[in-house]
Amino acid sequence: MSLQSMTGFARAGADHDGAAIAWEIKSVNGKGVDARLRLPPGFERLEQATRQAIQKRFSRGNIQASLAVQRDGLAVQPVVNEDFLKDLAGLAKRLEEQFGVAPATADGLLALRGVLEMPEALESEEERARLDKSILCVLDEALAGLEKARLAEGTALGLVLGAHLDRIEALTLAAEADPSRDPAVIRARIAEQVRLLMEPGTGLDETRLHMEAAFLATKADIREEIDRLKTHVASGRNLLADGGAIGRKLDFLSQEFNRESNTLCSKSNAAPVTAIGLELKAVVDQFREQVQNLE
Repeated sequence: MSLQSMTGFARAGADHDGAAIAWEIKSVNGKGVDARLRLPPGFERLEQATRQAIQKRFSRGNIQASLAVQRDGLAVQPVVNEDFLKDLAGLAKRLEEQFGVAPATADGLLALRGVLEMPEALESEEERARLDKSILCVLDEALAGLEKARLAEGTALGLVLGAHLDRIEALTLAAEADPSRDPAVIRARIAEQVRLLMEPGTGLDETRLHMEAAFLATKADIREEIDRLKTHVASGRNLLADGGAIGRKLDFLSQEFNRESNTLCSKSNAAPVTAIGLELKAVVDQFREQVQNLE
């Protein structure tokens, strides 16, 4: 399965018996599928079918879908709600007299919701059903375009994430091969530290000191962190190869990468390994940032 980003944009349109149908759909990051719809008055009946079509194609993303239907051939006369308009005019007059606000204008009052209404053009149930079918067909075309855009960006993200995994692996191997981790080097460093501490006049117990040195050497070993980092890199590559909706899994994996890199830095007792750990943390942060865009 291919990778899919959560960001994209698509537009689709068609004509149906004198009606111009247009859908615009855009998608951004989201924890789940959150569809926000903008449907013209009278087309609220399509809300459920639109949501189902979106949820059928996508598993994550905040998706905004806007429908426009322009029917030039079906002219209708606007209707003024005169009772409501009188009430509003009276309220505006009282506000003017009591508080000195600017007087209301006719165009301002007519622009208020509920004053001027555009009734639906008369159409049969059969005509409405045909129009709805055309609208949903255009929606499917727009959703296919959005999916194509998300797949294209997902492919690009896959290459970026793969490069980050390569860098994480290279840094892990560099830490593993660093000369400071050689047992002979570790023994020499600890021996020198013990020698300095055992100079005459320190009053330290030699046996206890050697035990503490051995404990610190064991605690500073980063073998487990290196092994886990290698395992996580392999898991990440397998997920990218499998594809599909792997965003949450990769996000969890990035947290594991971060935990191991933090531990590696805290356990390091050599400047080169610490430098590798810090660079590793930076790459892991970049990896996690890009993962947030995946479905």
